[in-house]
This record gives sequence, structure tokens and C-alpha cells, in this order.
Amino acid sequence: MELTEFVVLLLLTTAAVLAVAPTAEAIWMEVPSSGTKCVSEEIHSNVVVLADYNVIGDEEHAQANVVPTISVKVTSPFGNNLYHKENVTHGQFAFTTTEAGNYLACFWMDNRAPGAKGVTIGVDWKTGISAKDWESVARKEKIEGIELELVKLEGIVQAIQENLEYLKHREAEMREDNEETNARVAWLSIMSLSICLAVAALQLCYLKSYFRKKKLI
Repeated sequence: MELTEFVVLLLLTTAAVLAVAPTAEAIWMEVPSSGTKCVSEEIHSNVVVLADYNVIGDEEHAQANVVPTISVKVTSPFGNNLYHKENVTHGQFAFTTTEAGNYLACFWMDNRAPGAKGVTIGVDWKTGISAKDWESVARKEKIEGIELELVKLEGIVQAIQENLEYLKHREAEMREDNEETNARVAWLSIMSLSICLAVAALQLCYLKSYFRKKKLI
């Protein structure tokens, strides 16, 4: 295989893998002056998370020569505080997950005066392979070009494999929970039916005794 064909094949393979690989998510959101806006993502354990956020000014704030500040709080699925900043206009947080579940990042304005204007925030949220600093890897390993692309491809494939294993584990947990729930429902149905039959038998015995006392039978 010629070098040109190999490069084309590598690029096509990389594109195909990137189509299903974890990617960075950049969003804009409106934070009201008297409320809180949150973003969340379900992430499994031992995953690197990197996020940049910044306040996007508008004409009204620019004319007033005022830069609105916000507060940021990031919590784990169990409610542990991973990051907390107040009175900031931009920043970055990074952590490695220690537990699987929904990680929550909440933003709110520091100035909560009634009738105040909200603010727009840009959040660039990266997880897993997307949060890796490939420039540092290239400098450290002294690689470039095709070698660097191969290393990226290996990392992407590994991330996909870890995600698949996580999904299989979650699917097994959900199936186990469903089977346990079905078993409990089945036992509850049997107990309900047994109680109904017992009550019916008692009623029948009572009616027989009552009719015999009245000499109706």
C-alpha cells in the first residue's frame, strides 16, 4: 500500500471513529437574574472532565460599563462539591470522576436585583478523550503527523471501548433491577390473590353459619 493510500485510509478511519466517539460540547445559555441554570452529563468513573466558561457581554452591559459576574458550582452524583467560584466572569474547572452518574454544573448571577437583566454564558464542556491535551502529548512523546493521528485514534478507540463496557454494565444493572421488580410484583400478585381467596372463604363460612342459625338452609 502506498503512503498516500495509507494516509487516506487513516483519515477515513479517524473520521468514522470520531463520528461515534465522545466529543466536546460547547453551549450558550441564558442565566436569569433571579434564577439558576444548570448543565449535566452522565459520566462513568475515571474520566477526565475539562470545562471553560465565560460571560458573554451584550450591548446593554457594555453601554453601562458593567461586567456582570456569576457564581459557579460543580457537584458529583453524590452531592460532593468539586468546584465553587463566586464573582467571576470566566474560569475553568477540571477533575477526574470518581463515581458514575450525573455531574451537575450550576451558574447564577451574583447581582440578583429585581428586574435586572440576565446574562449569557458560554460553556465549553469536554470529557474523556476530548479533554486530552494532544499538543503536550506530542511534545512529550516527540511525535507528529501520522504518528500523532495514530495515537489519537488509539485513544478514541479506547474511549469507545470504555463507554461500551460502561453501557453494558448499566444495561446489566437495569436488567437486574427489572427482574427484581418483576419478581416482587409477581409475589405481590400471588399474595393479593391468596388474601382475596381467604377472605372469600371466610365470607362463605360466615354466610353458611348465619343461614343455618336462621334455619334457612
